[in-house]
Amino acid sequence: MANVVTQSILVVGGGMTGLSAAIEAAEAGREVYLVEKNPYLGGRVAQLHQYFPKLCPPYCGLEINFRRIRNNPNFKFFTLAEVVSIKGKEGDFDVSIKLNPRYVNEKCTACGKCAEACSTEIDNPFNYGMDKIKAAYLPHDMAFPLRYVIDPTFVNTPGAQKVQEACPYDAIDLTMGSSVVDLKVGSIVWATGWKPYDASKLDTYGFGKFPNVITNVMMERLASFGGPTQGKILRPSDGAAPQNIAFIQCAGSRDENHLPFCSSICCMASMKQSTYIREQYPEAKVTIFFIDIRAMDRLEDFYRQVKEDQNLRFFKGKVAKIEEDAATRNLILRVEDTTSGTLNEISADLVVLATGMQPNTSEVKIPTAVPYDDYGFVASLDAKPGIYAAGCTRTPAGVSESVQDGTAAALKAIQSIVRR
Repeated sequence: MANVVTQSILVVGGGMTGLSAAIEAAEAGREVYLVEKNPYLGGRVAQLHQYFPKLCPPYCGLEINFRRIRNNPNFKFFTLAEVVSIKGKEGDFDVSIKLNPRYVNEKCTACGKCAEACSTEIDNPFNYGMDKIKAAYLPHDMAFPLRYVIDPTFVNTPGAQKVQEACPYDAIDLTMGSSVVDLKVGSIVWATGWKPYDASKLDTYGFGKFPNVITNVMMERLASFGGPTQGKILRPSDGAAPQNIAFIQCAGSRDENHLPFCSSICCMASMKQSTYIREQYPEAKVTIFFIDIRAMDRLEDFYRQVKEDQNLRFFKGKVAKIEEDAATRNLILRVEDTTSGTLNEISADLVVLATGMQPNTSEVKIPTAVPYDDYGFVASLDAKPGIYAAGCTRTPAGVSESVQDGTAAALKAIQSIVRR
């Protein structure tokens, strides 16, 4: 008797890799389930101001993908969800998905009445905690699905009832609990992506202690109109316009004490962000401290273009320590110029740490046995029969590479079902 092969595909992770894999598989006629831990789809790309290679806002591409989702009956997705178990084999996997409560149901029209009635504020996770947001909130202005969320720490407080009563559509359910959905799928694409390396572990750089030391992902939010300063790049300490900005490459990367590998995108990210600064502040000075610049293939032209800026300097040297002038909140960078061998103290009023990409699988493993490399990435695209790792789950990658990898994983997932 022939084995029964389940025709549906599960994609875990709703960033650009997972979206690409899920949409391509759905448009090829397969039933697809997408699981995302955040309350919205789009992943970290949704938090960018601009992305390579087009240097355009991410919603150029995301909105097209969301339209493709809306128009495809084969596509089903779960947000605020996580896969808790995978059993079975290629062609016949049993998967359990935990759905965490949003406390807002499908009746929500995103009218904002709940937020207006809410007096409690929380750190805004979308802006990396650089500002506050109401405890009843829309994750961001272009969120998909366009539905509010109630922070779980707020649900059992006296103010929650007032928020519930303010909703004219009976969309808030404070009794909502977690639940489990069981699925049968034929193949799985794992695309849970990455997180920024924790800069507070870099104790010589003062992140978390000196307010004007920020990370590259925070710079993306500062430059974005939906960010904490409505797109104006300002010093966190006093809201002043920075005039002397330093980017520190390999902040925690290529370092045996932190991330031993190169994340491949950080050099280009800093050069891209230098253009944000130069557009807003034509007279500002920018210094990029680097070990070596990695601008590959077509991106070499962008590197040459950036180097032509007279107000931008590339400084070959590893910053050893950052100290703060308590009176001005300016930063003092101690660095050796590896070209001349001289020690330098260089002042900046804003420092951006180019932290690397840490795979989420280094901390949250796939709930079935698959091989990992020494850095926590899944060791290969073919993680095991019927399960395929894609995007930053298996290697550091930019947006365009992640889209290509997601598409390749979708093909693998389809082939996995068909060949059985």
